[in-house]
Amino acid sequence: LQGIFVLGLPYALLHSGYSGLLLIVLAAAFCCYTGKILIACLYEENEDGQLIRVRDTYEDIANACCKNLSPSLGGIVVNVTQVVELIMTCILYLVVSGNLLSHSFPYVPVTEKTWSVIAFVTLLPCIFIRTLKIVSKLSQLCSLVHFVIIFVVITYCLTRMHQWSWAKFRLSLEFENFLVSVGVIIFSYTSQIFLPTLEGNMKNPEEFRCMLNWTHFFACILKTTFALTAFLTWGEKTKEVITDNLPSFLETLVNLCLLIKALLSYPLPFFAATEIVYSCISSDNHSNYRSPLLALTIRGSFLLLTLLMATFTPHFVLLMGLSGSVTGAAMTFLLPSLFHLKLQWKKLSFLEKCADMSVFILGFLCSLAGIVCSIKGLLEVFG
Repeated sequence: LQGIFVLGLPYALLHSGYSGLLLIVLAAAFCCYTGKILIACLYEENEDGQLIRVRDTYEDIANACCKNLSPSLGGIVVNVTQVVELIMTCILYLVVSGNLLSHSFPYVPVTEKTWSVIAFVTLLPCIFIRTLKIVSKLSQLCSLVHFVIIFVVITYCLTRMHQWSWAKFRLSLEFENFLVSVGVIIFSYTSQIFLPTLEGNMKNPEEFRCMLNWTHFFACILKTTFALTAFLTWGEKTKEVITDNLPSFLETLVNLCLLIKALLSYPLPFFAATEIVYSCISSDNHSNYRSPLLALTIRGSFLLLTLLMATFTPHFVLLMGLSGSVTGAAMTFLLPSLFHLKLQWKKLSFLEKCADMSVFILGFLCSLAGIVCSIKGLLEVFG
């Protein structure tokens, strides 16, 4: 999920300057923290003081927090939010795939939307994905392709090291462009939707916090290195997607790698979204939930929905920004901090309460700023 955003990090530095480097570090720290407190909400202490996993999903946490209002209200809100974000992510991968194919084969007389349909055909086998094991193997391949892309870009930038200059960094900032940079940097780390399932499937769940620390640490190092070397190479000429700055032969190669990455990335949010729907249906009718025909129907419906949205929705990127500002900030910052305060208030120290409140305020401000920028963009487009 992070690959598309990583390619925009050098452009984010163009508009955020030195503060952008600090933001990359702070975003890693904040997202790592909210991941930990979200998983902490899955556990309660028994009579012996031992931590026992009493909840399994984000939905269970929400229901526990809202049980005084309604036994299932919190779960419904979280499930709808998750499904919207996951489906929008799937649609974005289709849109990006069409765009990459269009740029890779400019002499082929095919429209970008038609390329999206062609990319969609390659994703039809997703209907038959039943387990997370298959998705994990595809994600491993996706990670491998991701590192190839990063390696190619960084290697090319290092060959231009003689042109680097720290004078390219801005000291003065334009507030609106800075907010866009904040959004790109923060949401390049988001993964909270998948964490409860990931932690629950780990062979040694007690190592989850250590794993989260190291993955965010290395992600921070990689993203800082990538963004810094790319920006120092192109400076003011840095484009929104850094691959557009590459020479034509490298751009085509990297675009094809990005296409493979986008197609390999699609199954994870697709599988997660369908699993959420399955769990909701199973709570009402367990026998139908196990019906192979129903399973294929739901997966097929989701696939078709992503294709229709990618093909017929105008200005999808702006709509994605609007929904992402709401759902992304909610799932990453607002809800984890709110749930942690609600479920473990009596156990938290004063500093922990302050930290949770600070994260909530930060998430609210980021969400509000993203909504304002997205709505302004939509108003400008629609005149």
